Amino acid sequence: MASILIIDDDAHVCDLLSRAVRRMGHEPDSAQTLTEGLTRARAGDYGVVFLDVRMPDGNGLDYLPEIKKAPSQPEVIIITAVGDPDGAELAIANGAWDYMPKQTSLKEMSLTLLRALQFRAEKKSRRPLTALKRDGIIGRSPKLNVCLDLVAQAAASEAPVLIYGETGTGKEVFAQAIHVNGARAGQRLVVVDCAALPENLVESILFGHEKGSFTGADKSRAGVIKQADGGTLFLDEIGELPLNVQKAFLRVLQENRFRPVGGQAEVESNFRLIAATNKNLEQMVETAAFRQDLLFRIRSHIIELPPLREREGDIKELALYYLARLCERYGTEIKGVSPDFWEALLRYHWPGNVRELVNTVETTLAAAFDAPTLFATHLPTHIRARAARAAVKHPGAAVLPWEQALDPVTQFPPLSQAREAAVAEFERRYLRDLLRKSGGNVKQASRLAQVSRQRLHELLRKHQVRVSNLDDT
Repeated sequence: MASILIIDDDAHVCDLLSRAVRRMGHEPDSAQTLTEGLTRARAGDYGVVFLDVRMPDGNGLDYLPEIKKAPSQPEVIIITAVGDPDGAELAIANGAWDYMPKQTSLKEMSLTLLRALQFRAEKKSRRPLTALKRDGIIGRSPKLNVCLDLVAQAAASEAPVLIYGETGTGKEVFAQAIHVNGARAGQRLVVVDCAALPENLVESILFGHEKGSFTGADKSRAGVIKQADGGTLFLDEIGELPLNVQKAFLRVLQENRFRPVGGQAEVESNFRLIAATNKNLEQMVETAAFRQDLLFRIRSHIIELPPLREREGDIKELALYYLARLCERYGTEIKGVSPDFWEALLRYHWPGNVRELVNTVETTLAAAFDAPTLFATHLPTHIRARAARAAVKHPGAAVLPWEQALDPVTQFPPLSQAREAAVAEFERRYLRDLLRKSGGNVKQASRLAQVSRQRLHELLRKHQVRVSNLDDT
């Protein structure tokens, strides 16, 4: 028997669904506000949650990620009186099991519930996450556990994997985890940074070349695709591949055959592909910067790595892990850590993610030298300054948009990072003002902004802008 939570302000709907749940042999519970529903979800052991969209105290879709993070990690079925294609897409993208109009028959709703419960039962019977080899993947936050579950799924198949994530989130570490947990673990993992490939040598590095095929080709060389034969090819920053190379690589994925530069005969290579990017490939497809057919081919499995700022509870564990490793490397005693050190780390935004945290720990150890305890004063100045600002929370203290893009080594951001941070801050403020102006009405907001509702939902999700009483009509 499973416990089912129904979050809907319509008492009639709660009653109908409750009776259907009891007939199936399960125990129903209900809440008529989002606040009460979220409280119950966090406190109870629910297998499935039915969640309405339009509620007195907000929009159910805004609360979907929080409900998914509840301790029981329930499957969420969205129910709504007014179906909306953009809302349906947003719901599924945020992890909903299904999106159903309330006009759907009770029989069909019951069948959807049955499938969701069956999925949960089968998922629990699968290999536990602790069986994964996860060297270098530190933490136990809900978002990280979701990614580890996806790693287990990807490792059990041979289909291509696409890993999304900001710079420094550990995309290569996750690619290694998929490889070592898969059937090709005993073979090579060949890593290629597509952003670092010289433009005039991309095809030669990927496909190899024959002697004399171009100036400087004094002997034949096998490309990385052939080197990965029998193993795994990891293409980091795949969005940087030139369009003409994308076309040629697509054929390699389809045929497992290719012709080296200057070669007459085709060569075979049986490899498993893992790709990664910090770019939005869907947007690149819209601007013809990335081939749509290649995108379809490489995203059989998709893993979206959360930024460090969203990995609640992992910062301290990561810092302790790398502190121990670095002390061992440098032959120093394990140092104690002061509470003010942890406070400063937890108040910082970590725009450089795990990579920045590791660099910070190493810099801090050097600053502390032979001191037995790490204090906040040992941290880089920009981290202490940001922590101080966060502690004061002065409403008039304006934050420059690029301050969070500070490079931990130079303590001043590259222009590209500064521009990206400034644009993100502008979009975030624009969206908040836009939704205030439109009263939370998505249709009116998209008209004012002159963007599609789908694009507006994507931006709201990207910048985590949550608005009460959001109306899709």
